[in-house]
Amino acid sequence: MNNITRQILELLEDNAKLAPEEMAIMLNIDLVKVRGIIKELEDKKAILSYLTLINWEKVGEEKVNALIEVRITPQRDVGFDAVAERIYRFPEVRSMHLMSGTYDLAVLLEGRSMKEIAHFVATKLATIEGVVSTASHFVLKTYKQNGVIIEDNEEDRRLMVSP
Repeated sequence: MNNITRQILELLEDNAKLAPEEMAIMLNIDLVKVRGIIKELEDKKAILSYLTLINWEKVGEEKVNALIEVRITPQRDVGFDAVAERIYRFPEVRSMHLMSGTYDLAVLLEGRSMKEIAHFVATKLATIEGVVSTASHFVLKTYKQNGVIIEDNEEDRRLMVSP
């Protein structure tokens, strides 16, 4: 990957709303080149999606998030992938990772209530062939997500300068 491509990706990762015109100015390169690089990255699935991070509490919506530890039995010839695919296809699953350590998959769920998540785990997740066990952990408060501090209460600690 060349330096310009890396810079474009870093700009988009930091701010998905950044227009190609702005990137071209910031990087001092041709707009057509920026658009071409972005199109190429989208076509080869290096850029998968453009996301907006929302603090739902600020708009009066309650959402419940949970981390589910899942232990599974790997399947012959496909390992963890077949069971993982069955799990990540559910719309409730926001993120999923293959882990090292005491459990195999970290499944991040989002629901409207604890009861809804518990129902999903009991009726959909735990019943999948190959799932050995699950352990649910509910998120009580989110401080930082995707590199963004959710509620920054830090006050300005600079000293006042007076003439």
